[in-house]
Amino acid sequence: MKVDEKMELNKLEKKILKTIKDNKLIQKDDKIVLAVSGGPDSICMLNVFNKMCQKNTSPMAQIVVAHLNHLIRKEAKEDEEYVQRFCKEKCIEFYSKSIDVLNLANTSKIGVEEAGRIARYEFLNEVLKKTGSDKIAIAHNQNDKAETIIMNILRGSGLGGLKGIEAKRGKYIRPLIDCNREEIEEYCKENELNPRIDKTNFDNTYTRNKIRNIVIPYIKKEFNPNFIETINRLSLLASEQGEYIDRIVNQTYKEMVIEEKYERNKLLVVHGKVNIEKVLCQKNTSPMAQIVLDLRKFNKEEKVIKSGIILYTITKLFGSPKGIEKIHIEDLIRLCENNIGNKYLTPNKNLKVLVKNHKIYFIKQS
Repeated sequence: MKVDEKMELNKLEKKILKTIKDNKLIQKDDKIVLAVSGGPDSICMLNVFNKMCQKNTSPMAQIVVAHLNHLIRKEAKEDEEYVQRFCKEKCIEFYSKSIDVLNLANTSKIGVEEAGRIARYEFLNEVLKKTGSDKIAIAHNQNDKAETIIMNILRGSGLGGLKGIEAKRGKYIRPLIDCNREEIEEYCKENELNPRIDKTNFDNTYTRNKIRNIVIPYIKKEFNPNFIETINRLSLLASEQGEYIDRIVNQTYKEMVIEEKYERNKLLVVHGKVNIEKVLCQKNTSPMAQIVLDLRKFNKEEKVIKSGIILYTITKLFGSPKGIEKIHIEDLIRLCENNIGNKYLTPNKNLKVLVKNHKIYFIKQS
């Protein structure tokens, strides 16, 4: 990429760099895939990252750009060409792909927003693998975070939903998460970036757009002009409290877990060791993954820790909470408190929770 030694980081660029350092988003010599649509947020991120690479103000070694054409808008091809041209001028590696998101939504019987999200993340991971990159940078900002929190509240979310969008989640990083939309748009204007504008962002058919274009402006006008900053402070408090509870849950789980059995390539793994004899004795039956907890220790805990233990255990078993909601958690807590032998619940078709012999069995059903 082209180098201009005269450039200095401005206020927004320093703010983004601070977010990167405070949250340890990038390690030395990381190669980063940037998700760039061509809109104000992503083109701001691209320009800032390019500048930081040139000035050696960030530990990352290289950036590559990934752009997905959803084939929804007439202007989509122009968006792609805009990003490609920007990358060519700056000598930045560029990858693009076109996917018919509307068709994907119809065939998969899911919403257009969800189909677009799935297609984007699959493509970003393709580029990550192809380029040997380490992280994927997404240009979510403070406003996006506030919108997500409101959506979570409307769905009846708990403490976890008040965290909103996190700065770092696995390989995904969000370096603009402490910047608001207004300062990003001003940055684009000052640097003459001329970002593309996605007209679908003004279509209030979508829930997020209603919150963005109707709900938040109304709250800012009638109640609190600093609403975005206020709700982001709420997010910070929720994150701090959530992290504390998570640490307690993690430690408590270690104290009450009796056995962990995982299915791996049709071999049963017990505490990390392949138990071949167990598989052989089950003949042609595939082994079932399960986690066993001490019932007495579980029942001694406060409800908030019990809830956390249930979610932690299910996530450990499936890799995600698997659609477990508050009503399921309360039913499982009651099951354990009643302590009647050989009783079980099936919150969904994949999970069976059995109370037997003073133990709680979380069983992954095939």
